[in-house]
Amino acid sequence: TLIAFAGNSILNRMALAEALISPEAFAAIRLTSGAMALGLMVSLHQRNTRWLGKGSIIGATALGVYAIGFSFGYLRIDAGLGALLLFGVVQITMFAAALIQRQETISSARWFGTAVAFGGLVLLLLPGTVAPSPVFAAMMVVSAIAWGVYSLVGKNATDPLASTAANFLCAAPAALLVWAFIPPTTALTPQGVGLALLSGIVTSGMGYALWYAILPQLRTTTAALTQVTVPIIAALGGILLLGEGLTITFIASAALVLVGVAVSLRR
Repeated sequence: TLIAFAGNSILNRMALAEALISPEAFAAIRLTSGAMALGLMVSLHQRNTRWLGKGSIIGATALGVYAIGFSFGYLRIDAGLGALLLFGVVQITMFAAALIQRQETISSARWFGTAVAFGGLVLLLLPGTVAPSPVFAAMMVVSAIAWGVYSLVGKNATDPLASTAANFLCAAPAALLVWAFIPPTTALTPQGVGLALLSGIVTSGMGYALWYAILPQLRTTTAALTQVTVPIIAALGGILLLGEGLTITFIASAALVLVGVAVSLRR
């Protein structure tokens, strides 16, 4: 599942960095193709349309906001850096929810590990290092909060595949409207559409269905912490596939994140 999450960052950045597709088109094709593929899978399996009621307004809205903000954010942010910013904020969002709802007791070791991992994020975003544009960073932060909400909603999913399909189906029209009303800045190319389809059907649709299947079995803070490892996978993919640079600052940030996760999840 974490590899699928990282795959979305790599595919999105690959499509936008090479100007193969516009961000609004990528988000719309991603959500629509995911909705169609998942809807077909659920319909063939259940042989009815009751799955349409398995989604939620909050889940679908969060998914739409996440996908659109995610695509625009990657216009100017590298795959690894974007993923680190995204899942660092996701961690904060889900931890805050666990505290507010008093769902679980958070040990001192977990608090320490979380602080170390968050310190890695702060180091990465310090002025004068590799800090991204504030505008595009803000888009990624909004996207991250939405993904955190989507993950929290998924903890109550009783039918992961049906819930994911219904949420995609409800979120897709909003992305299509954004695509329709924003003047295109980049022409569609077959490669860009192919990357959006791969992201929508495989790394998003199937990856998120698997995430919803796993979430009910995880503590909220555990689900938050494990996602912070996604940037490391995305950065490796960005270096191997996109030719992105590897800086000392990023290595230090990634090390802090991994150490923090290891300390937090240690029994």
